[in-house]
Amino acid sequence: MSVAAAARPWSSVERELRGALPTGADRATRMQTFVRACWPHLAPTGVSWLGFYERDPGDPAALRLAAREPRPACSPIGLHGACGQSLLAARVLVVRDVVDLGSNYIACDPRDRSELVVPCLEAPERAWGVLDLDSHQIGAFGPADADALKGLLRLVGLTA
Repeated sequence: MSVAAAARPWSSVERELRGALPTGADRATRMQTFVRACWPHLAPTGVSWLGFYERDPGDPAALRLAAREPRPACSPIGLHGACGQSLLAARVLVVRDVVDLGSNYIACDPRDRSELVVPCLEAPERAWGVLDLDSHQIGAFGPADADALKGLLRLVGLTA
């Protein structure tokens, strides 16, 4: 696990999320609330970008960008990249160095060096979208980050 991952304030993020989510919020509002609550805590720990991609209803071979911070990213994107692989397998994908992905890497920011993708499940083994985190550092993410994010996504009702 990287030094940044060990220092990530997951309990602070959880407290903020518990206080920020409106009752009865739809999925788009929950995604936006999640991103806005997480970003101020994660940006200082080496996270360069955080956002959701969801299945594109107009193109079954693509994902479209949803809530994100701090800036827009590529959209739509194909399913061959890290986000698509995580979505199709309904499994977390920790990419230590994006160079290892070769032609399967979709580079929205050429400075990014590592990535963490967590599927958002509507049922076991069936994802409706993914939460994607990027970093300019190699090896910025590990299993502890994935576990924390899965718990936070469950907390706000974005994964089963």
